[in-house]
Amino acid sequence: MKALVLEAYNKLTYKDVPDPDVSPDEVLVKVMACGICGSDVHGMDGSTGRRIPPLIMGHEASGVISKTGSNINSWQPGDRVTFDSTIYKLDDWYSKKGMYNLSDQRMVLGVAPGEYKREGAFAEYISVPAHILYRIPDNVTYYQAAMVEPIAVAAHAVGLTPLNLNDTAVVVGAGMIGLFIITLLHLAGCGKIIAVDVLDEKLKMAKTFGATLCLDAADPRLNEKIQNTSEQRGADIAFDAVGVSDSLNTALGALRKGGALTLVGNLQPVVELPLQIVVTRQISLQGSCAIAGEYSMVLQMMSDQKIKVDAVISNIAPLSQGAKWFDKLYSKEKGLVKVLLVPDHVYEGKNE
Repeated sequence: MKALVLEAYNKLTYKDVPDPDVSPDEVLVKVMACGICGSDVHGMDGSTGRRIPPLIMGHEASGVISKTGSNINSWQPGDRVTFDSTIYKLDDWYSKKGMYNLSDQRMVLGVAPGEYKREGAFAEYISVPAHILYRIPDNVTYYQAAMVEPIAVAAHAVGLTPLNLNDTAVVVGAGMIGLFIITLLHLAGCGKIIAVDVLDEKLKMAKTFGATLCLDAADPRLNEKIQNTSEQRGADIAFDAVGVSDSLNTALGALRKGGALTLVGNLQPVVELPLQIVVTRQISLQGSCAIAGEYSMVLQMMSDQKIKVDAVISNIAPLSQGAKWFDKLYSKEKGLVKVLLVPDHVYEGKNE
C-alpha cells in the first residue's frame, strides 16, 4: 500500500510500505480521510520527541472496514467507522475505572515516543483494535468524521472542568482544540466566552464558534478588559489550549480568586508556573489528557447538527501531496485551519 512516511525529521515521503497485519481482535480499515493535527506538524521536526522516524503519522481519521479479524463478530466489511486515537487494554486498572486515556500500556496511533511505536493513518489502510471503533452516523460524511478526534479532546477538557450555567470562561489559544472548546462551552450554557490568541484570523473564527469577546494576547490591557467583562472579578474558568509559559500565565491572570484552570495544550514539556498566584488566589489546576469515551457523544452531536465542522476544513488534498501541505502548516500559511489528506485512489474517485 501507499503511505506518507516520516523518514527523517522534516522529511516526509510518499512511498510503498507493507500492508498492515490484522490480529484476531483487530479490523483492517480502508482510510477515507485523515486530518493533519498540530501535534503531527510539531512532531515532523522532532520538537515534541514523540514521533521518532521512520513512522507513519496520523490519528484523526475515518474509513470503511475492509477486513475483520477472526475474533470479530460485531463489525462487518463495509461498515463506516472512525476510531479513537488511543489504543488501550480493556483489563487495565485505569480502563476499568473509565480512564483508559491514562492506561499504563496505552499507545497512540501515529506516535513513537520510544517506549512503543504504532503506525498511523496517513496511509491507504490501517489496522486497529475493534474496541476503539465507532460507527459513523448515516448523515455524517467521512470528512466530517475525521474531525471527531479533536472535538472529543475538547469535550474531555470541558467535561473535567467545574462549569456552572452563566459562567465566564476564557480560552487561550483559538486553534482547532480551542475553537471546539468554545463551541462546547457555548452549548453548556456559559454566559460569556472570551477567546485569546495572537492571530486576528483565529479570533475572527472564534467569534463564529461562539466567543462573545475576542482579545489579542499581546494587548497590554488584556486583563483589564477581562475584568471589565466579569464584574471586576475575573473569569470563573479558563483553558490553556496552547501549552507554553506565556499562554499558561495569560490564562492564570484571567481568573478570579477560586477559579479553575484546565490545561489542554502541552507544546512545552516544562513551563514556568507562578506558584504564589496559584496558592494565594486558591486556583484549581486540572490537566486534561486526550479522550476518555467522548466519541459517541460527539458523533451524536454532529449527527444532530449541534456541532458543525465544515467551516474549519480548509483543504482536502491527496495523500501524495501531503508533504507540501505539512510545509504549508509548518510555515503557518494564512487561511489554513484543518487540512485533510485522502488516499489518492479515494480522492480521485470522490468517494464520500
